[in-house]
Parts: sequence; C-alpha cells; structure tokens
Amino acid sequence: MTETKRTLESRLLRGAHRTLTGLSPAFESILAAVVGLLIGAILMYIWGFDPWKAYIALFKGAYGGLYEISSSLSRATPLILTALTFSICLRSGMFNIGAEGQLFMGATASILVAYVVVPAPFGQILGLALAAVAGAAWSLVPAFLKLTRGVSEVISTIMFNWIARWLVLYLTIFLLRDPMRGEKTISIPVAARFPVMVPRTDLSYTIFVAVAFALVIYFILWHTTVGYEVRAAGLNPTAARYGGINNKRTMFLSFILGGVAAGLAGATITMGLPPTYAIYGGAAMPQLTNVGFDGMAVAMVGRNHPIGIIVAAIFFGGLNAGGRVMQFYGSNPVPLEIVRVVMGAIVLAMAIPELIRIFPAVKKQGRELTGLLRRLTRRAPKEGEA
Repeated sequence: MTETKRTLESRLLRGAHRTLTGLSPAFESILAAVVGLLIGAILMYIWGFDPWKAYIALFKGAYGGLYEISSSLSRATPLILTALTFSICLRSGMFNIGAEGQLFMGATASILVAYVVVPAPFGQILGLALAAVAGAAWSLVPAFLKLTRGVSEVISTIMFNWIARWLVLYLTIFLLRDPMRGEKTISIPVAARFPVMVPRTDLSYTIFVAVAFALVIYFILWHTTVGYEVRAAGLNPTAARYGGINNKRTMFLSFILGGVAAGLAGATITMGLPPTYAIYGGAAMPQLTNVGFDGMAVAMVGRNHPIGIIVAAIFFGGLNAGGRVMQFYGSNPVPLEIVRVVMGAIVLAMAIPELIRIFPAVKKQGRELTGLLRRLTRRAPKEGEA
C-alpha cells in the first residue's frame, strides 16, 4: 500500500513538470504564444493586412489603458470559472463538456434573488449560493449516469447543454420575463448587484469571486488529501484503486466542484455585468452563449492549473477586448472574420502542448465513444420487426 502511494506521488510530481519541449511550462507557453502570433501575422499578411499595425491595435485595445484593462478583466472573469469546470474533471480523468449548460442554470438561478428582499451583502451571497447549487445540481445527472451506468460524460454533458439552453430560453420568455420589457428577464435588484470597480467600465467585484474560487481549488487539489486522491485517480485509476482511493468518490466530487464553478460563472454575468443585470431572450442569449466552451480553451492554455488558468483567462479576455479594436484601427482595418481566424491560431498554438500531454486520455475517450456507437448500431432490426 505504502509503495503504491509512493509510486503515485512520484508520477504526480513527474507529470507536473512534464512538458513537450523539456522547458519549464511557463517558458513553453510563452514560446507557444510567440508561434501563434507569428502564424496570425502570416495569415494577415497573406490576406493583405498589416500585421504590425493590427497587433498594435490588438494590444492597445486589450491593455492600453485603465478602461482597456478593465474590459479585459471583465471578460476574463467568467472564463476563469468555466475553465475550472473543465480542468477539475480532467484532473480526475474525465471530460466534462457541460460547463455551458451548468452556466446557463447558474445564471437563471441567480435571477431568483430578485424575488427575495434582502439587504446587501446578503443579496450577493444569496445569488451566488443559488447559482452554485443550480450548477452543481445540473451536473448530478451526468455524474450519476457515469458512476452507475458507465455512460460517457462527453455525450451526457453535451446533451445536457442543449437541454439547459432551451429550458433557460423557455423560463426567460414565459416565467421570468420582465413585465415592462419582454426581451429580457427581470433584473437583479440593486442590493444583489456587485458594484463596479472602475467607473464607466463593466469591471465589477465579481473578479475577486472568480480568483478566490480558483485559489480555493488550487489549495484543494495540491494541498489536501482529497485533492491528491483526485489527481491520482486521474493519473492512473487502477493504481489509485489499488492504493485505497475511492475513484467513484473522486469523480463525484469533481463533477460537483465543476458544477459549482460553472454556476458561479453564470452569476458573475447576471450579477456583475452592467448595465444588463438580466438574461436577454432570443435564441442567441449572447451574454451567456459559448462562455462555457471558451473556458475549455482557457483551461488548455492555462495547462489545467488554477493559477495558469487565471493568467490564461486574462490573456483570452484581452484577445476578445482587443479584437474589437482591430476591426476599426487604421486605414485598412481587419475584418471580424480574419480577427477570429487570428485569435483561433494564437489560442490553438498555445493549447497544443497541453493537448499533447493529455492525448492518452483523449484516445481513451475516443475508444469509449466508438464502443458506444458500435453497441448502438451492432444489430439493425430486421424487416417486419418493431
């Protein structure tokens, strides 16, 4: 038993420092960012745009002043939390693709604070608590299916994303609708809103909620026995089970913590993003859509480490904020489509080292999905059969 634990600890330490090039993870990420910027520059040059002026516009729009920095941090806030949703489960050996749906449910639950009259700061606390519970609850069914029936969490969480999306749209239109403005839900009351940190910007104190939760996850994963068990189960489930670790318990805990993170991400949008403080209807629901999926990219860039995720989210938020400026800068602005291509090249280049590191887990998930599809299509019904 002791020998097995020592072996797991040794592998965990080696895994923490294993990189694609043998360089430190931070330096490797910087190198990947440079490669991504070069690829983006080449693409812009091919299409007839000036890469130098475009990147000046990008970085000025992201970090060129207090307003720009505030805008970048505001966009980074929910991404920190949705990236943690993916990262926590990946550390335990699972692919939780359900941050999008859990975020939708957390955002909707936070709206319910409008029906309760409570003074600040209890309004903020209640809204966050409702969102966290809703996000965790939405992750319970995929967790139950995984642990009891062996259902792939990739399939179940993706399906639950769509269920959550249309359920929230129904609630927005029919049950939580603002009687004075039919295009949105009722607004979060003033007592439950997070104040704006920098005047005339959309950066609120929810940034501290996201950073604090990331630090809590870091402490749990790297400085507690439970966190050690989660990482050991993700590294080698068989050895972890032999070492006395309950793999099902670690998986369940990972789902719950991931759901809490995504639910809080939804609350940071509805409770801390002026001037809306509500969910706007329509099939797009723009302030919520794709935040969960973007978090997966942030997790890859941040090497699935809570501290790295904070840095990666700020970088990603800067790309989103600066990308808008690229479309209007100079005499030959870069169109939105090219901006998206350049941003995608940069993010992909920075995510490649982590994708290669987790490639064995990706192959395992692929085998599970292939096996499921084969079982579903193994026997087609004969003619005349029901």
